[in-house]
Amino acid sequence: MHVASEKCRKKAMVIAAECQGVESIEIDTECSEIVVTGDEVDPFCLTKQMKKKFRHATLIHVENIKGGVEEDGQEEEDETIPEKIYPPSCAICSTSIIQPAFTFYEYPNNCSIL
Repeated sequence: MHVASEKCRKKAMVIAAECQGVESIEIDTECSEIVVTGDEVDPFCLTKQMKKKFRHATLIHVENIKGGVEEDGQEEEDETIPEKIYPPSCAICSTSIIQPAFTFYEYPNNCSIL
C-alpha cells in the first residue's frame, strides 16, 4: 500500500499489527510502501481492513515461506499440530425422532337439528 504522510504510515502500521499472524512490519522508504511479514497472515483480511480505513489498498506481492535453513545446513521440519478431537454430541439427543400422535374419536355427534 502506498503511504505518503507519516500520519497515514502510523495508522497503517497499527491496522497491520492487529491482524493475526503478523510478525514484523516494515516501511520501504524508496517506494513508500508497507511490507508485512508473518506466519499464516490472511492477505484478504489485511487488505480489507486497510480499505476500510484508507479507501484504497493494493496487495502487491504474496509469498509463502516454508521451512528455513538452520546453521547445520539441515532444513527445519514443520511441526505438526494435532487437530483437536471433540467428543460426539449426545447420542440420545441426535437420534430422537418425534412421531405424530393420532387420536381417533369413536363416537360421532348424534345430535341433529331439524
